[in-house]
Amino acid sequence: MQATAFTYDSETRSGSVLLDDGTPVDFGAEAFDAGGLRLLRPGQRVRIEPEPGTSGAGLRITLVTLQTF
Repeated sequence: MQATAFTYDSETRSGSVLLDDGTPVDFGAEAFDAGGLRLLRPGQRVRIEPEPGTSGAGLRITLVTLQTF
């Protein structure tokens, strides 16, 4: 699943993304660390993996990494 980085706090390693429909979804340090990133800037396209069985407003992100084409 793809999204756009919206916010990122380097101290807590957490932030939020915007899904393609504009829905904001938060992610925690665990999801950021799982992607192996060092930094994330707002506006970057990212690939996210949701926790199985979650969707919509209840979507829980388990991985955030850069989108490669």
